[in-house]
Amino acid sequence: MARPAPLIELPPEPRTVLEGLARSRETAHSLVQRAQIVLRAADGERSKAIGQALGLNEDAVGQWRRRWVDAQERLAALTGPRLVAAIKEVLSDRPRCGAPGDFTPEQICQIIALACETPPDPLTHWTRHDLVRETIARGIAPTISATTIGRFLKSGRPQAASHPLLAPPQHRRRGQLPEGRAHDLQALSSSHRVP
Repeated sequence: MARPAPLIELPPEPRTVLEGLARSRETAHSLVQRAQIVLRAADGERSKAIGQALGLNEDAVGQWRRRWVDAQERLAALTGPRLVAAIKEVLSDRPRCGAPGDFTPEQICQIIALACETPPDPLTHWTRHDLVRETIARGIAPTISATTIGRFLKSGRPQAASHPLLAPPQHRRRGQLPEGRAHDLQALSSSHRVP
């Protein structure tokens, strides 16, 4: 015999918040689905029926029912924006365990800053291996690989386009290209000529 599903009591204010979340098109799908689980459970639906309606298994529905029941007392004491934030927290995934990063954000910033410096003589430019030696010599990190240095430098690249994407200012005459763009246009037109 299956154990009975926990009962959910839903006062008017939390119900209103959950209904808003369940209808939202801007909220993450998982949060919308979990709000629907709680609303259906509060209306007396069984976990199996909720799971079938939402395309979830019965265990997942039971997990979110229990999570809500465990938080009911705490939620009853809240109102307004604090209630909304608490409901979202209850219906959100908990942080998952995993190994912490090997490098702090400060260390990563120091490595990127080091790569931006002019290298010492006789070097003309930094290589990953030079950056590894210098990072360890400066005490930024006790050990680091060239691959990790490369990953940090790749993640620190600017994501903006190399040419401005905005239209030229209005004070320019119509038909006049911005500085530097005339050359781009010539190169483009010469590469697309039909023989």
